Amino acid sequence: MFFNPSYCAWTIFIMSKGTVVLAYSGGLDTSCILVWLKEQGYDVITFLANIGQDEDFEAARKKAESLGAKKVFIEDLRAEFVENFIWPAAQANAVYEDRYLLGTAIARPCIARRQVEIARKEGAQFVSHGATGKGNDQIRFELTCYALYPEVKIIAPWRIPEFYSRFHGRTGLMEYAQKHGIPVPTTPRAPWSMDSNLMHISYESGILENPKNHAPADLYLMTKNPEDSPNDPDVLEIEFSHGVPVKVTNVKEGKSKDSPLDIFSYLNEIGGKHGVGRTDIVENRAIGMKSRGIYETPGTTILLSAHLDIETFTMDKEVRQIKRGLDIKFAEFVYNGFWYSPECEFLRHCIAMSQVNVEGKVQLSIFKGQVYILGRESPKSLYNEELVSMDVLGDYDPCDASGFIRISAVRLREHHRLQGYHGAKQ
Repeated sequence: MFFNPSYCAWTIFIMSKGTVVLAYSGGLDTSCILVWLKEQGYDVITFLANIGQDEDFEAARKKAESLGAKKVFIEDLRAEFVENFIWPAAQANAVYEDRYLLGTAIARPCIARRQVEIARKEGAQFVSHGATGKGNDQIRFELTCYALYPEVKIIAPWRIPEFYSRFHGRTGLMEYAQKHGIPVPTTPRAPWSMDSNLMHISYESGILENPKNHAPADLYLMTKNPEDSPNDPDVLEIEFSHGVPVKVTNVKEGKSKDSPLDIFSYLNEIGGKHGVGRTDIVENRAIGMKSRGIYETPGTTILLSAHLDIETFTMDKEVRQIKRGLDIKFAEFVYNGFWYSPECEFLRHCIAMSQVNVEGKVQLSIFKGQVYILGRESPKSLYNEELVSMDVLGDYDPCDASGFIRISAVRLREHHRLQGYHGAKQ
């Protein structure tokens, strides 16, 4: 027998199952998944998106390379995240189930889109992620991947029996990491899980799974406790064009920001300083179960208040009534992972069209966890001071109201005439 290097290289090549692009965070889960995928015979390319999270990206690169990643992509998507995802959500006043401002849900299509672009560019047949089999993120990642790369194959380890039977939670992953030389955290892990980006930080799982448990005081990282926030408010003026902010000015300090990323980062800074944007909710996941989540979303909370105000000021009443329904549907589509669906694309076009005249400035006070609207102005305002004034008659005849009321009352009078007096006692 003799050693043939070319034969061995060829043997290794044909044994590879293909190339997979892994959405990588640098944490324990995705580091173990990287090694496990290699163990299964895949060539692994890792992709880490910078969307504003507190992360040592260079350390994550070195870690992925040391664990055998074929290539490592780390890309700054912060500006893209703001302009192409956060701004459309702001135009839509996007709130899921009246309280959740969609910080995680909005980020997933941004990350997955770039993951797919890398997979196509690198000729990878597979993509993979570390999302659990019970959560929403698996849906958001995979629907985006299938929409933008229809022929892609997805490897979701936490839905593969061989994987989740082998790794029973964090303990199993830690044992695997130690066995395979995967660096593990040296500091104690917080008894909850976190997801952070430019838009928010979310907290769930662990001790938070009991919905009765109060959030510990040291949980919050993005916002101050309102009780400990400054005793003087910050007064901001936010200028809008087509329903998105184009400038923010701190009225007292005279400081201004005018690029999308700088505007949003500054709103986060001011909101965090005053403890704005904390929410503790139980929500309905896409797959049917309820979950408890705690969120910090300071900049978006300020932006939502300002946008609602300038929109009402400049938009026709009936158009806004229709748009409110579209806003709710938009939030549901985003939460459930359908950003790249035809219905969500249609809604984005409709909502963008509704924002053509949403232009002007809103002044607001940020203080002790609250946002207070102080005033607004707009060249596209539908507010007619003379028409609404109690002191000026204007182009309005009060007698017209009598006929309007009588016509509106026809239906009510007929209903109660037919139902009888007893039907109105409730």
